[in-house]
Amino acid sequence: MIKQTQKRSIAQDGCFVPSVQGLRGVAALSVLMDHFYDMPKGGVYDVPDPGFLPPLWPWLQSVINVGGHGVELFFMISGFLIPASLIRHGSLSQFFFDRILRIMPVFLVLHIALFVVGPVVGYKFFRGIDAGSYVAVFASNLLFLQDLLGLPIAQQNAWTLTYEWAFYIWFAASFTALKFGGRTVAGPLVLIGAACAFHWPITAFFCIGMLLSAVKFRINAPGALGLIAGLACAVAMYAGLTLSHPFASLLPGFLLFAMVLAPESGVSRALSTAPLQYVGKVSYSLYLVHPFVLFPLQVVGLKLVALGVDRWLLWAAFIGLGAVMSLIASAISYELIEVRLRRVLDRYLRGLFIRPSPDMQHSVSAGTHAIRR
Repeated sequence: MIKQTQKRSIAQDGCFVPSVQGLRGVAALSVLMDHFYDMPKGGVYDVPDPGFLPPLWPWLQSVINVGGHGVELFFMISGFLIPASLIRHGSLSQFFFDRILRIMPVFLVLHIALFVVGPVVGYKFFRGIDAGSYVAVFASNLLFLQDLLGLPIAQQNAWTLTYEWAFYIWFAASFTALKFGGRTVAGPLVLIGAACAFHWPITAFFCIGMLLSAVKFRINAPGALGLIAGLACAVAMYAGLTLSHPFASLLPGFLLFAMVLAPESGVSRALSTAPLQYVGKVSYSLYLVHPFVLFPLQVVGLKLVALGVDRWLLWAAFIGLGAVMSLIASAISYELIEVRLRRVLDRYLRGLFIRPSPDMQHSVSAGTHAIRR
């Protein structure tokens, strides 16, 4: 009974919502699906059916190709969780320390691996790269400034982390300005955020999460009809992103997320199933790791299709092996980097950068005393 109460309170505080965890899994799988379609092309887009991609029906190509818009789902989730996270931390230094500890370990391990192995295998922009360009691309990608400086993106999916970090900084600055300076001080920052949303429309999806974190509006559409309604909103959102303007997808995205956050809705229950919960748990690793897993399979597929191996066979093997190997690699990354390495870094670095507040010290000492008792 106590565990159920704790779990319910955690969900209400925004720390953990099972359906949001499941939506993370859907977002990561959506991007994975897009790369199952895109990577077999081998970087060739001006001829029909390039690489080892078999001839597909145009409607199927369109359906698969929208998978890359799973990033907008991630943005909605961040917009919902970050405000509660900042308030819960009660300190900008603690908030950003935990954000760095959450994002950087997996990113940094893959970043270093890419810049060590990339020149050896001649991966993309590493072919013939000079020392100065190497350092510039390494540093700009490490600091998420590659877009601003017009330099190549190293990790295929890490471009979205630039938007994530910009959102963290903007929201923390706006929240602090509102808290200590009122609306007059926070107003210009809000206007800057609005201008950014118009210039980079996909960032408007952060606003959906923020809005639903600030209000209690939920759409509790239960059962199969509720699930169908949620799927219809998802289809409308993805279609709007592909066929129209991102702003055309904000309303269906808002309705979808409002269903996701309603505990008894059909969408929420579907997302709370065990498989999606696990994929959601490893979704960050899955999102960043799977291009590294798919790349050697892509190279092998391109070589085999040149030798005359059937495209359908190669594509099916690419999807099957790619899915299994990506999930295994993500599980390993999660356990070794997100859990164990993060725990070690937390233990040794938190004391160097974060000074516990008196309230924290009191709670820790009280907890230690309780354990001893």
